[in-house]
Amino acid sequence: MVVKLVYVALISLLAAVSAGGADRERRVIIFDGVATEVEASAVESEDLWVTLKDLTRATKFVLKPQGMCREELCFPIPKARKSAFVSKKGSATWFNLSEFARLVRQPFAYDQKHAVWFFGPRPDARNGYLASLEAPDFKLPDANGRLHSLSDFRGKKVLLLTWASW
Repeated sequence: MVVKLVYVALISLLAAVSAGGADRERRVIIFDGVATEVEASAVESEDLWVTLKDLTRATKFVLKPQGMCREELCFPIPKARKSAFVSKKGSATWFNLSEFARLVRQPFAYDQKHAVWFFGPRPDARNGYLASLEAPDFKLPDANGRLHSLSDFRGKKVLLLTWASW
């Protein structure tokens, strides 16, 4: 039994050494539902710093003089806070993706154990109903079986009561 435990411990140690401490050297970014493995920053930080190459590969955003851009969409980077977003380390330029997400009010979550960062949709890209707080039109019968649509009450105050069996 002791031999088996030593064997398992040795395999675990070899796996960690051969991975080179993969938790510290690689990160996974989930952006627009696509998972991309990226190089981790050498700087210890609570934020996610990625190379510009990895940033573009994972998010399709490109750093341009006018700001962080993706196709026609550009977000200016505040000049007074540029160092919070961009850092030059050796030959690589690093970008703080988590700080950018805070700037554009994009929700994100980080799983430290697995080194995975998940970025949700920005407010401008979310479901139109949530962004506008406008309910979709639907039809329901009243107690007498007559159909009524929500749009019939447009401009009037409506109280919607819902119930679900689950």
